[in-house]
Amino acid sequence: MTAATALILFAHGARDPRWAQPFEAVAAELSRLCPDESVQLAYLEFMSPGLLEAAEAAVARGAQQVRVVPLFLGAGGHVRKDLPELLQALRARHPMVHFELEQAIGERDEVVQAMAQAIARPRHPGLVS
Repeated sequence: MTAATALILFAHGARDPRWAQPFEAVAAELSRLCPDESVQLAYLEFMSPGLLEAAEAAVARGAQQVRVVPLFLGAGGHVRKDLPELLQALRARHPMVHFELEQAIGERDEVVQAMAQAIARPRHPGLVS
């Protein structure tokens, strides 16, 4: 079965593979919540797959719409400049596929509220001292 809609979670990437664990958890939960969408992580640098590779794979699986959600707290240079350039290249390569860039996740009201509520609670012991 192919998903007509693909959801690509776009994160920065890091040299330490452990950095990706929270993003992998979000992707797994989204796969559970959105079984009709193909969910995949993509990274700007240091990790694979990159956005172009992830989008090409989604199109090869039959995606007609690709939603790209930046997993950034704010829309800085990567979200405002680098990401639109990557999407422009994808749109040129696949004019029949709709590529949609969503708001940076950290700028959504519900995420701001969730972070504030989590921070307001007592700190979880043993994480970082």
